Amino acid sequence: MFNESKDSSTAGLIRLCIGYFTFYVLTGVLVKYFQGSKELGLPDFSGIEYLVYSTLGGTAFALSIVFALKWYRFESESYINIGPLKLPREVYYIIPSGICTAVVIPTTTLLYSLPISVMVAMVIMRGSVIVISRVVDAIQIKQGLLKKKVYLEENLAVVFAILGVSTNLFFVGEGEFEFVGNFAAMAILISYILAYSLRIYIMNYYKNTRTSKVKQDNKAFFGLEQIFATLTMLLVFLGLIYFAGSENGVTFQFRETVTNARSDWFWAVLAGVPFGAVAFFSVFIFMYKGRTATFAGLVNRLTSLLAGTTATLIFAFFISGKYPDKSEWLSLIFILVAVGFITRAEKKRIKELQLN
Repeated sequence: MFNESKDSSTAGLIRLCIGYFTFYVLTGVLVKYFQGSKELGLPDFSGIEYLVYSTLGGTAFALSIVFALKWYRFESESYINIGPLKLPREVYYIIPSGICTAVVIPTTTLLYSLPISVMVAMVIMRGSVIVISRVVDAIQIKQGLLKKKVYLEENLAVVFAILGVSTNLFFVGEGEFEFVGNFAAMAILISYILAYSLRIYIMNYYKNTRTSKVKQDNKAFFGLEQIFATLTMLLVFLGLIYFAGSENGVTFQFRETVTNARSDWFWAVLAGVPFGAVAFFSVFIFMYKGRTATFAGLVNRLTSLLAGTTATLIFAFFISGKYPDKSEWLSLIFILVAVGFITRAEKKRIKELQLN
């Protein structure tokens, strides 16, 4: 499943998408379940509580796999010494990528925690990243790092993805949550976009600068990135606890999750495991061999958008949640059109790879 750095087939890509879709559906449903109201018989965790506990579960799961399978072993053409440690020179940009990941993880959960459906949250986040991926390709083509061209179908898919995002950002019904006009929502989204922009650039820089002497090892990249991301989140969390302010402040709420933990906190930790599993599939799709950032970003994000739709429907049907409205279904239509275009692009890319 995870030997994708040696595989460039469509079948390998589909396997990753199936895993990504499955765990993202679980993630989306669990976020809404654990933060659901007590009137519906749901746990009613606050956004901060669920963020802390689920992040702990997801991060612990990802790190356990990394260390159990020794994915921290990284081959490089040159190494640097930091104290007793001998590290690959690539850590100069993998460390920043890990820091960006440490921003992406909590902002993702916080966006799901807003009073909007999982489907809308995913459309907003994923559509933004699709645009970022196209910009990264343009930059790296100009830098001479990316030798492949971006197909017309990939560009058209980006256009329809933008339409999907616009539908949910600007067509707000009376009484609905106005995303653009909410300061906290926009601050979270901007942090998410900036962190993902640098991270996608770094992942593609790594992928596009591999030579015949040094193989592309996506597992090792993921392993080191997760280690640095975890260290960053741990340091930030300890800082928030140490400098906790008034009882009405956000930092105080973080401290309360530790000093006055709920009796059912462990279940929220377990709920974070699917999100930890999502991290594997997400990175390996982004770094899939022989694909542009535009294509990989589209496949990655559109898969999660479809998962978001599925999660919204499951939650609505089984737990009395809100069904998608007309604008959300219109957004889904645009996304499906984009999927059609990237399917055509994939057929072209496979022929190109077979010729090389």
